[in-house]
Amino acid sequence: MNPVEPTPRAGRAVRIAAVGDLHYGRAVPGSLQPWLSQMAASADIVALCGDLTDHGLPEEARLLAADLTSQLKVPTVAVLDNHDYEAGQAAEIKKILEGAGLLVLDGEHVELLGVGFAGVKGFGGGFGVHALQAWGEELIKSFVQEAVTEALKLETAIARLRTEHRVALLHYAPIDETIRGEAPEIHAFLGSSRLEEPLARHPPTAIFHGPAHHGQPLGHTRVGTPDTTSPRPCSSKRPRPVARSTSSSSSPPPPPEPPPEAAATVRPTHAAGPDRGEPSRTPGPLSRLREAVYDAWRCLP
Repeated sequence: MNPVEPTPRAGRAVRIAAVGDLHYGRAVPGSLQPWLSQMAASADIVALCGDLTDHGLPEEARLLAADLTSQLKVPTVAVLDNHDYEAGQAAEIKKILEGAGLLVLDGEHVELLGVGFAGVKGFGGGFGVHALQAWGEELIKSFVQEAVTEALKLETAIARLRTEHRVALLHYAPIDETIRGEAPEIHAFLGSSRLEEPLARHPPTAIFHGPAHHGQPLGHTRVGTPDTTSPRPCSSKRPRPVARSTSSSSSPPPPPEPPPEAAATVRPTHAAGPDRGEPSRTPGPLSRLREAVYDAWRCLP
């Protein structure tokens, strides 16, 4: 899967808006349209980081697809996650969303506006020395193997990209830095450091993954790649940092305000050297990867 469309826009920045956990099905159909319209107006590409439906039902996917096609007129790339698999109909959900024009990645890669995307769902299993190992019962071994399989799919996809700028799109976290703030008891179910391995061998420009609802908005892999949790729809009209966006109510989002900053801006320039600081509006060197300039995160109302 490697369509090269739309064509790159030489000399100008490409703005990417990333969001996860739409959980479509809790909201009244159409309630996300103002929010989606605002996001489309702020970005050149939209990235959806999984949990797009609430219970993994095809009817939820059809309602979401109707909203997406009516509001998003920019290229949209997505991955699925556990909520989308809940009813055992993930293949049908993928088919419905792809029929609406989304590029749903599951180990595939795609190029949009000169930026390469590699996407997988990912899986849990924990991090570092505390990661679950394939030893003991078959169920434990199967659990670990799922994370290994997802990591291999990610490596295959990202290694095939030939674009200057590459983005890894997941739902599960590849590092534990972005889930700090969550209850330690559930860290092993929020991601796996096995997903970081291919990202260290093939460093992308940036990583977007699904939100740890009480975690941190920004982290870095061990080779310095920025890893950003995606925001969720806010219940407050005032823009807030992504890590504080914890709304899960069924009430519709408020009417749109002036468009917020897009999640990330990728500029076709080169720099080298470490940069472990906060997002900045001015170009700054990034370790072992091409320059990426990150605007301040704002939670979409």
